[in-house]
Amino acid sequence: MAQWTILVLSLCGVLHGQGIRPPTVPECCQDGRTRASRGQDCSVLPLISSSQTCRISQEQCCAAAAEDDLCDSGVAVGLATGECEQAFVRSEPCRSLVSKRCCDCCLLGLMEAKRGSSCEFQGLTLGGLCADTAKTCCSRNTADEATAVTEPPQASAAAHPPMEPDSCRASNCSQLCVGRGTCACRDGHRLREDGVTCEDVNECLTGSHDCVLGQVCINTPGSFRCQREVGCGTGYELWDDNSCQDIDECSTGLHNCGPDFTCTNTEGSFRCLPKQTCSAGFTQDAVGTCIDINECVVLPSPCPPVHACVNTAGSYACRRNVVTCGRGYRLTEDATRCEDVDECRERNTCGDHGCVNLVGSHRCECRTGFIFNSITKLCEDINECRYYPGRLCAHRCENTEGSYRCSCTTGFKLSSDGRNCEDVNECDDQPCSQECANVYGSFQCYCRRGYQLSDADGITCEDIDECALPAGGHVCSHRCANSPGSFHCTCPPSGYMLAPNGRTCQDVDECAAGVHTCSASETCFNVHGGFRCLSFKCPPNFRQAAHGNDAPVSVRCIKACQSDDVSCALNPVHLITHSFLSLPTFRDFTQPEEIVFLRTTAGANASPLSASSDVLFDILSADDQLSFDVVKRLHHGTIMGVVRQVKPIIGPQDLVLEVALNYLKSGVISHRNVVIVHVFVSEFWW
Repeated sequence: MAQWTILVLSLCGVLHGQGIRPPTVPECCQDGRTRASRGQDCSVLPLISSSQTCRISQEQCCAAAAEDDLCDSGVAVGLATGECEQAFVRSEPCRSLVSKRCCDCCLLGLMEAKRGSSCEFQGLTLGGLCADTAKTCCSRNTADEATAVTEPPQASAAAHPPMEPDSCRASNCSQLCVGRGTCACRDGHRLREDGVTCEDVNECLTGSHDCVLGQVCINTPGSFRCQREVGCGTGYELWDDNSCQDIDECSTGLHNCGPDFTCTNTEGSFRCLPKQTCSAGFTQDAVGTCIDINECVVLPSPCPPVHACVNTAGSYACRRNVVTCGRGYRLTEDATRCEDVDECRERNTCGDHGCVNLVGSHRCECRTGFIFNSITKLCEDINECRYYPGRLCAHRCENTEGSYRCSCTTGFKLSSDGRNCEDVNECDDQPCSQECANVYGSFQCYCRRGYQLSDADGITCEDIDECALPAGGHVCSHRCANSPGSFHCTCPPSGYMLAPNGRTCQDVDECAAGVHTCSASETCFNVHGGFRCLSFKCPPNFRQAAHGNDAPVSVRCIKACQSDDVSCALNPVHLITHSFLSLPTFRDFTQPEEIVFLRTTAGANASPLSASSDVLFDILSADDQLSFDVVKRLHHGTIMGVVRQVKPIIGPQDLVLEVALNYLKSGVISHRNVVIVHVFVSEFWW
């Protein structure tokens, strides 16, 4: 990790310059400072010489000039307002870091000047930039002490500092001015790089909204709103307040009731009710029309014996029966007797067959392939396929009028003799979408890998959606995307990359790769799906222990009391340790998960009443859900504390767990060590 503040501007890149005479090193430096004064990015400067010395001079002088400008801006804010927190919170983070640091160092110099110090800052190792800034402000405040305003500014971290007379009158700030031309923005906005104009913050893109599942985030100037993502269903409409209201189809004319019906609105639908009722003898059909009732069919016995029922519109009538003649006879003109009917002459009953009339009947002389039915008095076709089963055709026998015809089942064709069948090679016509294999009387389609045969036609090869299979949820650790004949896995857009197996998402160590944005004063700690920039200071009366091999994952503060500080000496806390832990969101949380092991140097007591040492573990602070506990355990003859997660935690969340190790001597706390565990819970289970 870079240790110099000047590298905050991320100087990198190699460009190629052109020129007849190679520029001198001072000229390269002046070119870099000139470009910095124009606001150009020092990491992408055009190279004016192929010399590496010229390139380094150009970039470093540009960075130094840019840093000087940022530092002067921070000093101006510190001298004008007396506080450095609110002035830079909405600025670009990397640039505001230098300005805020110089502002803080200037305030340090002003405070030293008020105490009458010599502005030498003995015993403080501030670094070159901070030390020079503090001395400059301290010396300036000492020289101007006779004319300076002695009243301290009455600003606080929550309010804007008081503006000097006319300090903002000529300001061109787009929203707020906090003194000496320094601009600030209202909530929901942030200051642009020009230091004057405020732009809206898109909470929907930055993820700072609170819209829940089923809602979509819509950005608005200075804020955002959540809108329902899905529709309300048939019969309802979505209102501006995200509620679903019933649609009155009757009043809006969206119904399909006919002219003879009345529309009645119901919740989510409507009903069509008939306008009129039918008179006796009529009933309504499906479209509301009145139709006549056939009483002769509906009523069981509408008329007395020897009478016939005749239906009429809206009613019926009964008529007395007359003489009826049997089959083959008809009533004479006077309706008194029956006479024979010559079916051969009048009806041509036998068709193209021969016909012989008989009294009250007739007989047909049938052609070959037909037989006379004495009951129906007709020539009926002889079904040769039924009379000679399996002897006429090899496969199927189809009866025809006066004869028969052979046919073959699917996959075969009729031979030249008109009776036998031979196999057809269907694969010659390429019936399958991919691979075809001929079998006797049929064919079989096959699909290539990644496809399956359609159940609908058995011919078409359909893509197998591996992501939708019962085991598809375990194919990819994050998301599965189907493709024709295959599939591929994807990972979250940031913080993860696909493993060589193409299915598992593995965390990207931004700290090891050097792609983090932590400053020189912060420590980069890798977490699942991202990183954290950590910076901790020891509390008063404690000093930070020397960095060891585990410096990136822990910070230890050792008690260091002054010789005359009694309260410090009585404080039982001897050691404060900051530890950092990255955890996934446990997918199937069924039992406590052991996450931290606290090792001690105390041996296990044989008896609780023994005078030897003992250790008690206690959780001083945790999350609101009390998701953690600590248990004592014996490990190789020494006492060890085990911190466990006892409740499921859904990420992403950053939690702080504070555990006390109380060392007892004869039942009394002799000293205490405090372990502060910073737990970073990932959004995902891997």
